[in-house]
Amino acid sequence: MQKKINIMSKFKLDDTDHKILDLLIDNTRIPFTDIAKKLEISAGTIHVRVKKMEEAGIITGSSLQVDYQKLGYSFIAYVGVFIFKTSQTQFVLERISEIPFVTVASVTTGKFNIFCKIRAKNTSHAKDIIYQIDDIEGVSRTETMISMEESINDKKRLLHSIFKEI
Repeated sequence: MQKKINIMSKFKLDDTDHKILDLLIDNTRIPFTDIAKKLEISAGTIHVRVKKMEEAGIITGSSLQVDYQKLGYSFIAYVGVFIFKTSQTQFVLERISEIPFVTVASVTTGKFNIFCKIRAKNTSHAKDIIYQIDDIEGVSRTETMISMEESINDKKRLLHSIFKEI
C-alpha cells in the first residue's frame, strides 16, 4: 500500500490520461491502436500511459458490463441487514459473500449495519435470497426495498467530476 501512495504522489494525470480513461470506461476492450487513432498519438504512448496508471493504482483491472435482463436476472432489491452485535459484522459479511446473488454489500452507519444489493430472477427467487441472509447467525432481521428501475448507473459522470478537481 505504501508503494502505491508514493507512486500516486509522483504521478499526475493530464488531459491525455483523462481522454484515455474516458475511452476505456466506455469500452474496456477497446484496442490501444483504436485509442491512439482517436487521440492522434501512437499506440506505444497509449500503452506506456496505461501501464503507468496501472502501476500507480489508478487502473486496477477492467470490468465487463452484462445485460442481466437478457440473462433472466432483471429483479433488483436492496436489503438492509440488522445485526445483533456489531462485533459479528465480519462473520455476517463472510456468510453474505457466499450468496452469489448478493452483488454488493457495504458496512454502513445509520439504520442498517450492512446494506446489500441483490439480483434475482423474480420475487420468489428474491425471497429465497433474503431468507438465506435472514438465516445467517448474527442477523436479527432484514428490511428490503425493491428497485423499480435502475435509473442511473454511470461511473463516467463521477470520473469527469474527479478529473476537474485534479
